[in-house]
Amino acid sequence: MTDTKTKTREIPAAIILTPGAEQRIADLMAKAPDDAIGVKLSTPRRGCSGLAYSVDYVTEEVAFDEKIETPGGTFYVDGGSVLYLIGSTMDWQEDDFTAGFVFENPNATGACGCGESFTV
Repeated sequence: MTDTKTKTREIPAAIILTPGAEQRIADLMAKAPDDAIGVKLSTPRRGCSGLAYSVDYVTEEVAFDEKIETPGGTFYVDGGSVLYLIGSTMDWQEDDFTAGFVFENPNATGACGCGESFTV
């Protein structure tokens, strides 16, 4: 009888969060409503190109959502959006005129001129 051991590898997260994004999640969770358990990224259909990035508070876990623990709180990726986001990087950027999450998405084949939405 052979002793076989099952090897498992850690599955990488669907999206990479930069330190800036993690800090922004921490800032959001510090002022979150009492019932919020984390922040969730989804890609609803809207905008000129079809899909948009949406970040909102979440109050309950959904079975197929990706769960990423960060130093400042739990970050969820909508289960239906994961395929559009695999390999993406999410950052938080601020300058004198704008502030917001910025996405580098290798799956996007196009985006609208204003940067609000994307196509895969």
